[in-house]
Amino acid sequence: MFPQPIEKSAPSVQIMYKIALPIVLIFWLLPLIAVAVTSVRSAGDITAGNYWGWPTSFNMIENYTAVFTNSPLGHYIFNSFKVTIPTVIGTIALSCMTGFALGIYKFKSNMLVFFMFIAGNFIPFQILMVPVRDLTLSLGMYNTTTGLALFHIAFQTGFCTLFMRNFIKALPFDLIEVARVEGVSEFQIFWYVVMPLMKPAIAALSVLVFTFIWNDYFWATVLTQSPDTQPVTAGIASLNGQWVSAWHLISAGSMLAAMPPVLMFFAMQKHFIAGLTLGAVK
Repeated sequence: MFPQPIEKSAPSVQIMYKIALPIVLIFWLLPLIAVAVTSVRSAGDITAGNYWGWPTSFNMIENYTAVFTNSPLGHYIFNSFKVTIPTVIGTIALSCMTGFALGIYKFKSNMLVFFMFIAGNFIPFQILMVPVRDLTLSLGMYNTTTGLALFHIAFQTGFCTLFMRNFIKALPFDLIEVARVEGVSEFQIFWYVVMPLMKPAIAALSVLVFTFIWNDYFWATVLTQSPDTQPVTAGIASLNGQWVSAWHLISAGSMLAAMPPVLMFFAMQKHFIAGLTLGAVK
């Protein structure tokens, strides 16, 4: 039923695995390697068509400096933080409460409410582009980081509620019953009994939501249009010249834009893996 561990395979299979693994890994990382190398190329290299060859000169300092001097990339990154951090906090806070309510309390419309939370995840987000844009215009939140953050909170809460509800439902219900017998209020049960046990799930969801929102390009271009509010994913396009695409600057900006989620993943790696694998050996 389950795949056989590679250690228990035949020696010939293990040799093929050891040969194929680095080859597949290089092909998988090839686009990222190309972007990293392009980010240190000179503009002359790209004009001459030297896209994959060894750079004739390494302009790392010049390119990464030009990204900040020739464009408001620093402001774009700041805008991304203004959208992403409130989204992560709001989404996690709401999903913890909704997950607790749907996972602990048993009422007639429990599954209906739960389905309503996750139903939005099954709708292709492209068909929501026009109504969501019209809604933000009518509310006066179009082209604002607040409107973009509220939109992401509304959409990500469904997925996070699904995650949190299933996580809480797997916790020992005896803990809740014992706390109730001791006269602990429902809010205290949530805050002092359930929340400490949810730390791995909160860490895992925080990394996932941070990565989703930081890397979002579609809604960043739909709901914002000015450098004052655009996140970095939409703002990198401004690194293009009017007549010539500055691919070396775009690559440098892309590498800088990718750093925050990568750093957050490595900082939260232990908790992230614990949250995803908790209960896997149950």
